[in-house]
Amino acid sequence: MINKPEAVIDGVEFDDRGEPRLSRAYTLNFVGDWGGANFHRICAWLSQEFCDRAGPNSRTAIWSLRDGGMDALNQLNEGAVDLAIATPASLLSRALTGEGMFKTAMPHLRAIGTLPQNDRMVLALAPKYNINSIEEIRAQKPPLRLVTSSNDGTNFIGYVAEEFLNAHGLSKATIESWGGKILTRHRPEQCVALVESEEADALLQEAIMTVWWRNLVENDKLVPLPAERSALESLEQTLGLGTNPLPAGWWSNLDHELPALDFSDFVIFVRDDMPKEVAYLLTWCLVETRYLLEGQYKHIPPAKSPLSYPLEPTKMAKTPVPLHDGAEIYYSTADLQSKRKGLVSSPF
Repeated sequence: MINKPEAVIDGVEFDDRGEPRLSRAYTLNFVGDWGGANFHRICAWLSQEFCDRAGPNSRTAIWSLRDGGMDALNQLNEGAVDLAIATPASLLSRALTGEGMFKTAMPHLRAIGTLPQNDRMVLALAPKYNINSIEEIRAQKPPLRLVTSSNDGTNFIGYVAEEFLNAHGLSKATIESWGGKILTRHRPEQCVALVESEEADALLQEAIMTVWWRNLVENDKLVPLPAERSALESLEQTLGLGTNPLPAGWWSNLDHELPALDFSDFVIFVRDDMPKEVAYLLTWCLVETRYLLEGQYKHIPPAKSPLSYPLEPTKMAKTPVPLHDGAEIYYSTADLQSKRKGLVSSPF
């Protein structure tokens, strides 16, 4: 619930329910994902809630990606679009300064919030190898046909995957020297499809909560391997990604905790020159109508959901790059401990 002053930002008015309104019309361009995943769902929700409260004739467009998520941030930094979403959050803190995967600094990026999402990256092998650790891979040198996402300069998954393999002494050259090969596709489900068709017998991917992963592991098509402590410590130093183990029972046949690399949290980015009133309203919608997004995931247990719920505003306000000024004003004037009191109650 907003503790609204007489005027928060020029151009923002409040109705008798305390909801912000913009009198002007705005046209916004969002970048989601490839078209069929969570980012498009988030963009669609924000589009509806923003346009409901902006001036007559306001509209939004949602663009899809052909390649990886770096393209979305490039478009945003260059001013071609107004909002983009990317993951994992800890990796994205380097975008402003152009470190790591970010070959060029993106000084215009700002955030309006983080949507917590509990994910990991895991390496798994076909049971025919009778291998249960990465140390055994290095010792036995099997001719793996490993599939993961493309590291083409745009794909965050592919970049992290290559760093994961290198940290474990499993570089592309090493795997090829054993008679193996690394296959690449952009999207996680495209990688999974190669395992299901038996064109690949090892998988390194995120989206660990999906039915694709569950089917592969619980139907004994893949055996997930624990990431090594020394490699995880190295990756935290180089990428900023920490350790996020899978608990015993995550899959029905996982009877022990499995150390894994964190790949969590969606960050919603805008440009620093977005009008304050627009960033303010987008942030208001992000937090104050969050139950509408949560309701789209409540048929899934929270621990297995692609979006962690319930969404907690204090966590949403923690972002890997600075908040936009309009978002900062919202968070500084909102009661982040409240449970939607005084607003539309959740029907879910």
